[in-house]
Amino acid sequence: MPLATTGELVAHAVTRSRGIAAFNVITLEHAEAIALGAERAGTAAVLQISENAVKFHGGRLTAIATAAAAVARASSAPLSLHLDHVTDTALLRAAHAEGFSSVMFDASKLAYAENVKETADAVRWAHERGIWLEAELGEVGGKAGEAPLDAHAPGARTDPTEAAAYVTDTGVDALAVAVGSSHAMTERTAALDHDLIGALRTAVPVPLVLHGSSGVPDTEIRHAITAGMTKINVGTALNTAFTGAVRDHLTAHPTGVDPRTYLTPAREAMAGVVESFLRLTN
Repeated sequence: MPLATTGELVAHAVTRSRGIAAFNVITLEHAEAIALGAERAGTAAVLQISENAVKFHGGRLTAIATAAAAVARASSAPLSLHLDHVTDTALLRAAHAEGFSSVMFDASKLAYAENVKETADAVRWAHERGIWLEAELGEVGGKAGEAPLDAHAPGARTDPTEAAAYVTDTGVDALAVAVGSSHAMTERTAALDHDLIGALRTAVPVPLVLHGSSGVPDTEIRHAITAGMTKINVGTALNTAFTGAVRDHLTAHPTGVDPRTYLTPAREAMAGVVESFLRLTN
């Protein structure tokens, strides 16, 4: 079917008081697994390609974007294409030509005033082209090889009053907030601040996004959606499943050389994770 748009999928989730899960794509197998998991769950999903994934592919967006879009169009599930954690304005400006309906522009490491300025500029550019734009306020941490951030560190949590002003001043369509999760967690031990999520939901007029959901237990995710989270981002959980399946196969078949023999169970393992998260959030 035609590509869905992220804005439509998020808006539909909001009207139903449900979540919409978004999964990071690194390889073709990731995209195929997301589509397969969505088809099994009978629901929509977002395929995300991060700036780090683009760097992995030699800084060239076209090939992985085209492959992910082809997988999405061939699927019976509604799937959208999202460009994630973009800090490079040249990459932002490549989104429209490559078929992305949404971008997460990440100026969160800048000082607040500079974050507002850069994000507002990105929003104006995106909206002129019909692109839905997400941004981040607070510090989720754990990206690009960093250690997972202490969620209780000073300044780590998103302030509701500041978040409301930020959305007004930038015009963003969704806001990723820091409420206790961290990127790159391989164990699901994060405890979220649900009172803060509720306060942010009351203060902020756009959908809220939870980054680092791989490290958040099922009960915490359900509670977070009830409290006001909508877009639930998942990346590391897919990689953990992928790598575990490959490791198990190569341990059992140490002389094997055909990548299809270990990529097949790896893809299936990721599809299982996708289906589980989609059933949890929908």
